[in-house]
Amino acid sequence: MKFPLSCITVLAASLLLGADPASPSLPKILPPCCRELKPAGPPTDKSLYQLDSEWTSDVGRKVKLGVLRGRPQVLAMFFTHCEYACPIILNDLQRLQKALPDGLREQVDFVLVSFDPERDTPESLRAYREKSQLGADHWTLLSGRPDDVRELAALLGINYMKDARGQFAHSNMITLLNAEGEIIRQQIGLNQEPKELVAALKQSVLEPQRNRP
Repeated sequence: MKFPLSCITVLAASLLLGADPASPSLPKILPPCCRELKPAGPPTDKSLYQLDSEWTSDVGRKVKLGVLRGRPQVLAMFFTHCEYACPIILNDLQRLQKALPDGLREQVDFVLVSFDPERDTPESLRAYREKSQLGADHWTLLSGRPDDVRELAALLGINYMKDARGQFAHSNMITLLNAEGEIIRQQIGLNQEPKELVAALKQSVLEPQRNRP
């Protein structure tokens, strides 16, 4: 499966969006989903990158999950209007990022996928990024079609349901993906210590290095 996606400069993203390249609403550094995808073989049979679904990033770029291949990803599902759990999940992710050793921190990216495609437009996700101070160099924010959101949630083992107020009751889970998009560990619950996730990410990065000829 090949995804000919190249998004190297802010100017390129601006042209795609029809926006002024100097617009302050666009990040100076584009997120991981807009990096140039290096040629690779097909995903493994356990990889989430087999999915053919298309997602929209907060810079308006249409991508497939396969663009994230090549680096470990820490993935969580959320929505920007969440009143309780999602701010805690985000805090847990940020604590995890800070807990990573310096050398490892630069090799790990984070992905937030919205349950709420109706309200979580690229503009809403971009405002959330700015409000939450999520650096574009390591954070990807995505929204997708309802059926695609449901499919991804099912593969991750996440349940969710929208109520009459527009809030979502949902599983609280953080998922670690290795560089091939395979699930290597999941953490359920809120306010968890990041120690076990840090250890799993270290293992994910170090093992391929040890196995290189």
